[in-house]
Formats: sequence, C-alpha cells, structure tokens
Amino acid sequence: MLDHLFTLLMLIVLQAVLGFDNLLYISLESKRAPEEDRARIRRLGIGIAIGLRIVLLFVLIKLIEVAQSELFAVHWTGVFEGAFNAHSLIVLFGGAFILYTATKEVLHMIALEEVDHAESKKAASSKKIIALIVLMNLVFSFDSILSAMALTDNFVVMSLAIVASGVLMIVLADRVSEFLARNRMYEVLGLFILFIVGVMLVTEGGHLAHIKLAGNEITPMTKTTFYFVIAVLVLTDIVQSRYQKKLLQARKLAMKEGL
Repeated sequence: MLDHLFTLLMLIVLQAVLGFDNLLYISLESKRAPEEDRARIRRLGIGIAIGLRIVLLFVLIKLIEVAQSELFAVHWTGVFEGAFNAHSLIVLFGGAFILYTATKEVLHMIALEEVDHAESKKAASSKKIIALIVLMNLVFSFDSILSAMALTDNFVVMSLAIVASGVLMIVLADRVSEFLARNRMYEVLGLFILFIVGVMLVTEGGHLAHIKLAGNEITPMTKTTFYFVIAVLVLTDIVQSRYQKKLLQARKLAMKEGL
C-alpha cells in the first residue's frame, strides 16, 4: 500500500513537471477565444483531455509494441533517411504544430498596430480551440504516460495520477492566464518558451525515427539543455525589464531637470 502511495506521489510530481509546457500552450491558445468563454474552454479542454489520457494509457498498455513498431521507412541515402513508428510520428507532428503556432503568434505580435483591436478580431470558435487543446494535450501526454509506465504497471495508480495532475492543471491554467493578461510583456517570453518546446519535440521525434539529414543523425534536446535554455530566457527577460525601467526612470528624471 505504501509503495503504491509513494509511486502515486512520484507520478503526480512527474506529470506536473512535464505538464508545464502543456499548461503554457493551453493558456496562450485560450486567449484566442472570446474573453467570457476562456475559463470554460480551459476547464472543458483539460477535462476532456483527462478522459482521453486514461483511454490512451489503456491503449498503450495493450498496444505498446504496436506503437513502437516500424510503420514505414524512407531511405534516400545521403539526403534523408528515417524509420517511423506511431510514437515518433505523434511527437514530430506535435512539435511541428507547436513551432508553427509559436512562430505565427510572434509574427502576429510584430505586425500589430493596435493590440486590443487585433485581439478582438482574431477570436476563434470555442469548439476549434477546445479541439486543439485536447489534441495537443494528448501529444504532450504521450511521453509522460510512457515515463509513468516505466515506474509502475498499476493501471489504477497511473489513472489516479493523471486525474490529480489534470485537476492541478485546471486550477493553475486560470492563474497562468490571468498572470499573462496582467503582464502582457511576458507573452513574448511564453511564446519563445513554447518555440523551444517545439524544437525539443521535433528533435525527440527525429531521434525516435532515427532520421538522418545529409548523413547526420538528429540528436534529441536533453531535458537539462531544455531547462537551461528556459532559465536563460527567463533571466534575460528579467534583466531586460529591470534595465528598461531604470532607463525610463532616468529619462523622466532628465526631463524634470530640463524643466
């Protein structure tokens, strides 16, 4: 009993850590919905994803060998080579989609003339956003479920961990979204973190598929490298924000002295 309890706590922590990038995606994606629907969309999207995660867990337990079995291969010697299975295709698709989303939003921000007016124009349908949140939640959950399966083979324990982490995401999603709404400057930081997440998933998917480009095999971005890059981005943003505030204060002081 104590072993199962300890494993459950470990799995909840694991799901929470691995779910950070998922939470960030949900918060940024839900901003495209009408303001009055955002909280409901986040809760509904995560709720549906929790149920589908449990289904995915059950399927993976039964069909883990199929998910890891080769579906097709490409052999263009010296140009492009790879052996693809279901796992690698899901990870590659998820990473590519996140890269596309982050790049599109960054370019949109650069092109903005009036922020509030642009946000009101780009409101998307609730069903589409919920579908994207559920889809990407499943992409993000694939590796976390495989990691959980490495710790235990108890379906009930893994299911409880998924539900607990999902409830935690529902609670934190609103807070993260509110923080980004109050501190608009951090949206850019969030998008670049999401971009790095996309790069990590694409390299991981490429490694799983043993992809070689011009004879060079793709190596996955390690978790250590990922967290180091995130830490550098966050520290750079903090230093830049404080430096900018000092420059503004110095400019105001110079203007007062000039008067």
